[in-house]
Amino acid sequence: MIDRSEGASWARSIKVRHLESFLVLDEAGTLTEAAARLHMTQSAMSHWLAELERVAGTPLVVRGRKVQLTPAGHLLRRLALTVLGDVARTGREMHAVAAGRVPRLNVGSVWAGIAGGLPEAVAAFQQRHADVAVSIHDGPFDNLLKGLETRAMDAVIGVLDARAHQPQLAHQVLFDDRVSIVIGQGSRHWGSNRVLDFADVLREKWVMPPVGTLTRIQMDAYLIEQQASWLVPKAETASLAMMQALLQKGDYVGACSESMADYMASLGLFRKVAVDSNIRFGPITVVWNREHASATLIDFVACLKAHARGVPGVPVQAPPGA
Repeated sequence: MIDRSEGASWARSIKVRHLESFLVLDEAGTLTEAAARLHMTQSAMSHWLAELERVAGTPLVVRGRKVQLTPAGHLLRRLALTVLGDVARTGREMHAVAAGRVPRLNVGSVWAGIAGGLPEAVAAFQQRHADVAVSIHDGPFDNLLKGLETRAMDAVIGVLDARAHQPQLAHQVLFDDRVSIVIGQGSRHWGSNRVLDFADVLREKWVMPPVGTLTRIQMDAYLIEQQASWLVPKAETASLAMMQALLQKGDYVGACSESMADYMASLGLFRKVAVDSNIRFGPITVVWNREHASATLIDFVACLKAHARGVPGVPVQAPPGA
């Protein structure tokens, strides 16, 4: 059995003030300078250090023209940095909570939101709220919305539909998105210099989202309009990473939100196919629970609106439902 009292008994006599003063002594280098910084006499400083070493049960410094930390002194310095850092951080978090702010935001987003300004919004938000951490989660919109009920999520970004109109929820439209048809570097059309249109890729191997998803519903409606309802995809996936891998490795054509298509095209990974009419995806919206809204969250929503689809610096009023 480990005797826990042996390792903890001395710590019961250590106070935060002891740790603060020890760091001052280490930084000052001499008892005289440390005493001056702490507004103490040198005699009182020497007495304080002797008392601290008595509590620790071992010498903490080697006295001389300039004090040097002993191995035990280095351990105490490490403890002081850890404890005082935790105290300061907890103090900031408690102050933030008392002022209606929070130390962490959990944000869920579909891929359209991630490509449509979420990274820029997080960066801008943390310039103003450096003490707030932001955890970003991706996944199906339904699953993310459930997190608003349990408080696992503070805000969720997805497509506006009936699910966002529940009484306890508030929302803010960020931008209107469309569906894009894309190819990757695995396509035989990748190196073509001419503009590709729908007819060029109609009879290729298609990768589409599963039946019932919003993108698939909109694509199926477009195919009917183009008298191409006979088209059957060769692969179906809700994973953007899987679709990207197929388009990079094989001769496929894919469908995704335009915000994601533009983002991937900017990285040189996708190329958009021209279509003669807009394939509507829907309004990308941030949703939150009215009952759990904090001042920090409302500031974050304002940053999302200002940076949606890469348009920074637009003044934004506090969103409705705040």
